[in-house]
Amino acid sequence: MPYNIAAALITFFLLTGFAQPDPDEEITIILELKDTSAASFKSHVETRLPRLEVVAEYETIFNGIAVKGTPSELEKISRLKEVANQFPVETYTTQEELLTEPSGSLTTDVVRPDTSYTGKGVKVGVVDTGMDYTHPDLEENYQGGFDVIDFDDDPMETTEEGKTLHGTHVAGIIGADGDMKGVAPDVDLYAYRALGPGGMGTSVQVIAAIEEAVEDGMDVINLSLGNDVNGPDWPTTKAVERAIELGTTVIVAAGNAGPETWTIGSPATSEHAITVGASALSADQPLLTIQGEDKQIPVRLLQGSKPWELSKKYPLLEMEGQQVTGAMGKIVLMRRGGTSFAEKAQHAYQKGAEALIIMNNTNEPLRGSIQSLNLPIPVAAVTKEEGEWLLDKGIVSNQWIDTTTEEVEHGIAPFSSRGPVTSSWSVKPDILAPGVDVVSTVPGGYQALQGTSMAAPHIAGVAALLKEAHPDWTPEEIKQSLMSTADLLQQNEEPLPPTEQGAGYVDTASALEPELWMEPGALNFGRIEGDLFREKVKLKVENKRDTSQTYHLKQPEKQPGIGWSMPTTFQLSPGESKELSIEVNMNKSFMKEGVHEGFITVENKENTYHIPYLFMVDTSNYEKVSGLELYKDWETEADLTYRFNLTEAADKLTIDLYRAGTLLHEGRLLTIEDAQEGLNEGDIDLRMSDDYTGPYLAVITVEIDGTTHSYPFPIQM
Repeated sequence: MPYNIAAALITFFLLTGFAQPDPDEEITIILELKDTSAASFKSHVETRLPRLEVVAEYETIFNGIAVKGTPSELEKISRLKEVANQFPVETYTTQEELLTEPSGSLTTDVVRPDTSYTGKGVKVGVVDTGMDYTHPDLEENYQGGFDVIDFDDDPMETTEEGKTLHGTHVAGIIGADGDMKGVAPDVDLYAYRALGPGGMGTSVQVIAAIEEAVEDGMDVINLSLGNDVNGPDWPTTKAVERAIELGTTVIVAAGNAGPETWTIGSPATSEHAITVGASALSADQPLLTIQGEDKQIPVRLLQGSKPWELSKKYPLLEMEGQQVTGAMGKIVLMRRGGTSFAEKAQHAYQKGAEALIIMNNTNEPLRGSIQSLNLPIPVAAVTKEEGEWLLDKGIVSNQWIDTTTEEVEHGIAPFSSRGPVTSSWSVKPDILAPGVDVVSTVPGGYQALQGTSMAAPHIAGVAALLKEAHPDWTPEEIKQSLMSTADLLQQNEEPLPPTEQGAGYVDTASALEPELWMEPGALNFGRIEGDLFREKVKLKVENKRDTSQTYHLKQPEKQPGIGWSMPTTFQLSPGESKELSIEVNMNKSFMKEGVHEGFITVENKENTYHIPYLFMVDTSNYEKVSGLELYKDWETEADLTYRFNLTEAADKLTIDLYRAGTLLHEGRLLTIEDAQEGLNEGDIDLRMSDDYTGPYLAVITVEIDGTTHSYPFPIQM
């Protein structure tokens, strides 16, 4: 045996509570159909499998049905020849990150240029939590919609338990017309309530809402929602693609799972949708300092906190739980745990603290909420390392804490999800818009929220302006104009990577009157598997000006093993378009593994344009896992024994179990940290019922140097 199995097994933990659904429990799945209509297949199902309930039919944007039944009945239907794919029903949530006091800025003023266009006559559908159409800033522009949660024509926000405000906030950014002005204040607003109490919904409801919006003739649809499925072939992504094919411009929030890469989720993974990341406008960042020390700690406010506006020095006091004494006139620091954030904040305030800092138990940023309290003191969070530094320098050294500020340059919001997209290995997001501290309408007034949910409706409003200005533009041309004219964001004089900002930050004025169009908006070369690689792509350029133009192409900076071939200069007459060949040659022997990305520059005497590119290099193209066995070893008391071979060491390995046919996720069998090369074997305590016989699919996922590999293995339990 190549290594000590007992030592290796110390590093893994088994998830408890693994349980198979009760045989009588009813579950919903989505079936994608081939060579048959949803209506005829529904009739077929009702005849052959009467115990199943068809809960939704999709024929406009997605050919399929949603069906509800027991696992055994669902397995029968999934094996029918008419079924192309089956998908578990995912949960979708709104993509807002933080709720604060209404101290933010009306960022719609930043995005909306000085123009006569207002979105008049353009129909924009908001697929969300509903809309408070009685709000004085929205009631004039509200034109109708549908509620797929309650299946009626009243898409009002949830007002009882689990009440919501998200859709109203999104709608205000797009088309408020009152005390607040949206990006396109004269649009026709339609609401499609797909997310119910608490801002939650399922793929069944999201697809149904998109279908309703398309059938109602929306010019633009905004989807400030998503899940964590990073792949281009999820049913909601397919529904978005179909809506675009039918002539609807679809805007999707990228998600709030940043700052890690590979965090874009469906339907933001759609190739032709406009996927929007969140930018943070230039602002003053509060910093905690101590006299004589160079270190500065950034203030990260908790959800619902008032702004950190302390103007003088304060002593620091460490307290635990509810034992807050002697806090008058001091900044209190409390460690995470024991009581909730809200309880800690309430006790600190009651004892006279000027502010509260909560220290995380890891070195990761802490995100939490105290939004229900409305306290008059600020509440912030620090990492474990930052908190220990404050304790050492502030308490042990008996120094007071001071607050300074520094201007933070315009950049990407830390929470904004990053690309690329798995399988297609493509650049996402496509573009950035303001998503931090955005004031907009909510039931009963106004509020500041942040998230890619707030960035997406900025672009939806801009799309409405473009549609009014250019009624004949297709969804592809609207996207083309937005990406071709976007402004690159930079940090330390270097552009942020395409997987963070896409083509850049929206420039509405330039998008309305573009001078040069480039298509596609990003050059995706895919995954490089051979040792030598040569790929040629076509870049279509079009002169939108009424004068002839000469442009120059600038190659990316030279890198070992990578060579580019492209024209250095090209000319375009007024209105002329032409295709340029851009070729990349690679030798993997000289290249680093992982994602390679950057920008190709196009410039003339007046302007500079940038096209993002991306390709992924993986020299380890052999299978990482082989020979999985799951069996009952009668010599042990464990439910299962596992055995497999790992061809190289992995940072992390997981095994997940799915039911064959329905692909319903039954649970995670195993997690191993720092898995070793060679034979791996051990025992698994399932903690589940005895009734788990039948066909399954075990999926082993390994993470090696930041790259994820998944391998399915059919098994019989």
